[in-house]
Amino acid sequence: MPQNFVPFLSENARTEMIGVLNDRLADTIDLSHAVKQAHWNLKGVGFIGVHELLDDVTDHLREGSDMMAERVAMMGGLAQGTSQTVAEKSSLEPYPTELVTVEDHVQALVSRFNDYTVKLRQSMEAADEAGDEDTADLLTEVSRTAEKDAWFIGSNSAKAA
Repeated sequence: MPQNFVPFLSENARTEMIGVLNDRLADTIDLSHAVKQAHWNLKGVGFIGVHELLDDVTDHLREGSDMMAERVAMMGGLAQGTSQTVAEKSSLEPYPTELVTVEDHVQALVSRFNDYTVKLRQSMEAADEAGDEDTADLLTEVSRTAEKDAWFIGSNSAKAA
């Protein structure tokens, strides 16, 4: 295993956190692809605002995935982010490719973001239990951004009015 830069964690804790981070990395990459699927295909009232919002959301997810992958490397692990790995490891429901309306995309994305943030919180708890405050903090930052993005996306729903 390559040298790690997190000497205060036991080998077991590092191994566990590498696994947790790679699990969330797969979900994050998968969710960013779902957001782009919606971005490319949505139509209807409010199109341009949601279309542009989804570009920002994708950027946020990519920033989060980069932080997770770098943390894995800092701990001496290997980030697992290939499309094949993501397809195999993502815990999120597959994104429906037949959606067209803004409303349908908004609902599908909010549902996946809600699932995603629950898993981020479970991962934060695992990091706390492992004594890895930095990973917990990183996941907290990703979770805050994801919750805000879900709120922004969901605010475009007719059901939000």
